Amino acid sequence: MMKSMPLNARGIPASRLVLGCMPFGGEWDHSPLTEERVKLSEAAVEAALSIGINMFDHADIYTRGKSEEAFGRILKARPGLRDEIVLQSKCGIGLEGDGLPSLFDFSRDHILESVDGSLKRLGTDYLDILLLHRPDPLMEPEEIAEAFAKLKASGKVRYFGVSNMSVAQIRFIESELTDRLIVNQLEMGLGRLDFVEETVRVNQTRGTQVHFSDGLMEYSRSENVQLQAWGPLAQGKFTGRDVSGEPEHVQKTAKLVTQMAEDRCTTREAIVLAWLMKHPAQIQPVIGTMNPERIQACRDAQREADRMSREDWYRLYMTARG
Repeated sequence: MMKSMPLNARGIPASRLVLGCMPFGGEWDHSPLTEERVKLSEAAVEAALSIGINMFDHADIYTRGKSEEAFGRILKARPGLRDEIVLQSKCGIGLEGDGLPSLFDFSRDHILESVDGSLKRLGTDYLDILLLHRPDPLMEPEEIAEAFAKLKASGKVRYFGVSNMSVAQIRFIESELTDRLIVNQLEMGLGRLDFVEETVRVNQTRGTQVHFSDGLMEYSRSENVQLQAWGPLAQGKFTGRDVSGEPEHVQKTAKLVTQMAEDRCTTREAIVLAWLMKHPAQIQPVIGTMNPERIQACRDAQREADRMSREDWYRLYMTARG
């Protein structure tokens, strides 16, 4: 019997797929948000809602806040939508003038200021989930705990999680928390196989080449942590992008995905996502496109995951790893 997603098991009515909103605001510069960009963002949200996506992923730094601002305008124009969706954002990265990360900051004041900024741009009173974006080498769990406690007590954030973190880092942060961290968002998919390689490369020399936290998949399943995958569609690498200049295993994987999609009368996007969703950890893909057609092409992902055989899953895996 298929288990529920950890978020659903906790009573959070999140959809199986998430729409990542990083590109909503346009360029990563100081130019103002344009009405055209808001309309493009609105079309992406409509496409997501049309296939049952009700969860949206943000970060305070995405296009320097314009992503959240664009989404906030959509919410303002659609009264009642906020109550129908699950809204998640991240904090903890500072930007330099050129838009590149300059520092990580999990200090109490930075977390509190970041959340206030996100809520103002989004035009909402609360976030369903707040993630710490990337590990801060200078983090102090006591400061994080203080910020989280204040945010929860004020009703500004309901649940907390992390992104791009190891088992040890999660445990370190949780050592001072009252509530558990319920999400970890990492890069996973046919284009980034380390989450599988870490499992199968135990006691193998080639395992030293794997870059994924040891035991993270097993920890997440046993502790009911929702794994979210950013970059699951690999920027179109297996769904139609020109890969003639890519390594042979990438070309073969793209060909196999196309063949499987044709055989099943579905889309390549559905096959790529289904492979990830077949994993018993109940991974939640975060789709990072604004293209309405490409969003809607993900419609069959759950259906294809349900009917994908173990043999097909391994076929895709072995082809993608080369």
